[in-house]
Amino acid sequence: MSKITGNYVHQKNENLDAYYQTLGVPYVARKMMSFTSPKLTITNEDDEWTITTSTTLRTITLKFKLGEEYDEDMPKGKLRSTTTLENDSLKTVSVGPEDTKITRVYSCTDDGCVLTLRHDESGTEAKRYFKRA
Repeated sequence: MSKITGNYVHQKNENLDAYYQTLGVPYVARKMMSFTSPKLTITNEDDEWTITTSTTLRTITLKFKLGEEYDEDMPKGKLRSTTTLENDSLKTVSVGPEDTKITRVYSCTDDGCVLTLRHDESGTEAKRYFKRA
């Protein structure tokens, strides 16, 4: 678990604009989100996990317990999410409006973290790379 927790700084993206387009994010918002360089913080205290993503535009904080469903507020509505620990990764499966399913996997090492975003229906995938701070 110690490999997962920590502070990370953004390095680069792969296919992020196409991923957001698949989700139906409008052009201007998509471009703004694709060009941000978020800071990522993952903590674990007792059985509660927190993932905080911060940009100059906004900060999103998710608090959850592994295996328990929780809600995430998104511009197009709520996501029902469940996060599990798989090997040395946190895997979040979310179901949104119209039963759209997305998967996020935070694969962390001693050096950094790769966030893989996947729109399950279309198979569109993007990656965000972070270096451990």
